[in-house]
Order: sequence, then structure tokens, then C-alpha cells
Amino acid sequence: MNIFIINGSPKGNNSITLHTCLYLEKKFPEHKFSYINSGQKIKALEKDFMPASESLKSAELIVFCYPVYTFLVPSQLHRFIELMKASGIDFSGKAATQVTTSKHFYDITAHRFIEDNCADMGLPFLDGLSADMDDILSEKGRKQAVDWLEFTLWKLERGEFKRTSVMPGSDLASLATVPAPVEHSGTKKAVIVADLLPEDTALKCMIDRFTAVFPYECDVINIEDFPFMGGCLSCFSCAATGKCVYKDGFDDFLRNTIHKHDAILYAFRIKDHSMGFRFKMYDDRQFCNGHRTVTMGTPFGYLVAGNYSREENLRLLLEARAQVGGNFLAGVATDEFDVDKDIDTLAATVAYAIEKRYTPPQNFLGVGGMKIFRDLIYMMRGLMRADHKFFKSHGQYDFPQKKWKTSWMMYLVGWMMNNPRLKRKAGSKMTEGMIGPYKKILEL
Repeated sequence: MNIFIINGSPKGNNSITLHTCLYLEKKFPEHKFSYINSGQKIKALEKDFMPASESLKSAELIVFCYPVYTFLVPSQLHRFIELMKASGIDFSGKAATQVTTSKHFYDITAHRFIEDNCADMGLPFLDGLSADMDDILSEKGRKQAVDWLEFTLWKLERGEFKRTSVMPGSDLASLATVPAPVEHSGTKKAVIVADLLPEDTALKCMIDRFTAVFPYECDVINIEDFPFMGGCLSCFSCAATGKCVYKDGFDDFLRNTIHKHDAILYAFRIKDHSMGFRFKMYDDRQFCNGHRTVTMGTPFGYLVAGNYSREENLRLLLEARAQVGGNFLAGVATDEFDVDKDIDTLAATVAYAIEKRYTPPQNFLGVGGMKIFRDLIYMMRGLMRADHKFFKSHGQYDFPQKKWKTSWMMYLVGWMMNNPRLKRKAGSKMTEGMIGPYKKILEL
């Protein structure tokens, strides 16, 4: 079996994720493993894709190997997938899977992204391995990796692949109309961060309508114009100071231009089941803020050109991003149905959220994600000092062991519930006692 490992980490041979595949190569000497550092060499591959093309053609099993970055793959691997699609390679008779490492923060959306794009290329897919960053260091983690590859090869031999969940697209998009602008108040200001090419007529009309009907001033920033030097390198140079190793000024641009607004909207065309490669670079480079939810309380919104209703994973991703950041997702306007009404509703909702400072509570997507971050930052507080300071000052270290009164009360209640005599005596008074504090709220 020719197994081709696409190493999407910008760290190249120093990738933690890559070492899982290197370990598997040692454990499966009967198979031929070959590698390409697509994340580290993406600039060269943009100029000449031939080395990757030849390896892809000879591969029988293609393995996407990468660390999870901000809900998805690193932007460099995102770009490599674009190049794969543009290459026109016939993937008949091949199969694909993936190996990732993370702290399991939305590894599900990253895995689904790879699966959906493989479906676009006609690549049959097998379930990947989602490992913790340190799993390969433990006997249990190494066994799980070996067991996974054995299972994957067994499924491959039987020709049993995952059923694709990608739905066919539609060309029923409608073009937004642009009315005369309303009078804009200067008391608040929103920003639309767009990935806008000259041919994006539909998206441009959506942006123009939003700025026309929105009751406040609205800046439009096109990240196509920003001189990015590259995607996040995961070098951790910013961990202590918050200063990015690149000298393109993105960290200052992000903090002093975009984050200064009262609401942030994003405008994009759906590409490769995501916001596109350049927006992925923009998201990854926000790691200059570490894991700090610096925009919490700021309303978010999206203007989307494309079949958004068919993109289950993208819909989950946008909601999760807002939830984890503590942002109210004011809505997503698309050009699929009644585009004018969608945009008008979004504009009104964003304005309401700004005026009323509306911040609903987080759901599972936000609460669960932040608990992972909480534990990660506390464990790595010696390195991630800026994150640690932020989490500490904002009360985000809400560990359950700190709630010692509740814990002791539960011991008391548990003892009472396990005492037959007391249980009989308490009867229905137990539930009445539990509801007591809530009844007092009604008296306020």
C-alpha cells in the first residue's frame, strides 16, 4: 500500500501531528509511506505543484495530517486543497483519511471540512484519527493510533467508505437591490470585513445594501488588500507579548482598526465549504490574541453568497465561533432566498444589539469550548502568560472545585437521600426546598 502523508503543519518536520504518522510508519513496515510538507512549502507549491501532483497520482491512501487551527485546518493546508482541486488529478481508485492533534476544541468541524472537500474531488473517505496533542507520548495513545490504522486498512480492503453528506448546489441566488441610504448616526460604528474580488458582484451588492439600510456608520475593509506575509506559523512568539513574528502589521491592524468597532460583520462567498483560504489566514493570524476573547460582547453578523443552507458544517462553525467568543450572532444573510429581507433583518438586529447591548447566555457550543480553553490555559499558564492574565482577570477560571459550598451541600443532600428514615420524613419537601430560592426571585 502506498500511503501518502500530506503534512499540513507550518512547522514541517517539527510537527507534533506528523510524529503520529512517523510512529505508524515504524509499526507498519509492510507499507510504503511518503511525505510532503505542504504547510511549510505552500509558497513553493503555489509556483510548482508538480512534486505534490506526482505523489498524489501514485498514492493509494492519502492522509491529511495536521494540527487543528481555529475550528479548521491551517490556512496553508486550506490553500493546498485549493491547489489539489485545481490540478485536475483523477482520484479514481484512491481513498483518503486524516490524522489530527488538538485539545479536541472543535476537531469535529475540522474533520468535516476535510471530508466535504474530499467528496468534491471524488475521493472516498474513511474516518480519521482525532488525537490529543500528547497522546503519542502515552502507551494508550500509541495503541489507539495503531488500532486506528489497522481498522482503516481493514475498511479499505473491504471497500467500505463513509457516505458523503455533501448536497448538490443550486443556482437560485438572487441579487440584492441597493436603496437610497438612510440617514446614518455617528454615535456607533460597525465594520464589514470582506473577502471581495472584482468578480464578486453579488457579494458587493449585499454589502452595499447593508451599508445603505444600516442606521449607523459602517466601514468596509477588504482583506484582499491587506499585505499578508503568510499564515500563522504556530511559533508561539506572541504568547507572552501578543506581538506577531511577521512584520506586516496585522496585529496592530486587527486591534486598532477592526476591534475598535461596535459590531463586526463578515462578508464572503462560500468556497471549499468554508469562508475561503484568505479568511482562514485571517482567522489563524488572530492567534496574536491567543485564546483571549477580546471581542466578547460585540455583536457578529455575516453576509454570505452561496448555498449556505446546504453547508451544515459551516453553519455550525459560524455559530460556534460566536458562542466561544462571547459574541451575539445577530444573523446570517444569504442570497439564496429573499436576499433583501435577509439583509434588512440583519441590519436591524445588529443595530438593536448595539443599542441594547444584547448579550444572551452561551449554549453548549460556547460553554463546552471555553471549558477546554480554561483547562488548557491554566495548564500552560507559564507559557501563555497574556492568556493566563486575561482569564484570571475576567473570572474565566470557574473550576468546579472552587464551589466548595455547593459541593458540601450535595454531600449533605446525598447522605439524607440515602437514609431511608430521613427520606420518608422529607417526602416531597426535598423538591420544595430545591425550588425555594427560585420562588424568592419572583418576589423581587
